[in-house]
Amino acid sequence: MKRFILDTREPHEYAQSHVTGAVNTPPADYMGGELPAALKSAQPDDEIIVYCRSGMRSNTVSQILRAQGFTNIVNGVNEHHVAKLIGGSE
Repeated sequence: MKRFILDTREPHEYAQSHVTGAVNTPPADYMGGELPAALKSAQPDDEIIVYCRSGMRSNTVSQILRAQGFTNIVNGVNEHHVAKLIGGSE
């Protein structure tokens, strides 16, 4: 099982700081009905950790991913929480 870390903030927010290994996929990347390139190799039970600034955008992306069949989604809420969750630094 793989782990994917998705930063669902806008590119300028991601550029300021992000969790090591996170891929920037803002909500607009999901609106066309296709998965972003970062998730093309993801399996339905792979761990997908999503975060933003407050948890709102990551919650929206979590719902979209669940509707597309993913089952192991963690809303990490924000960068600080995810860094602690995965045992890394911000």
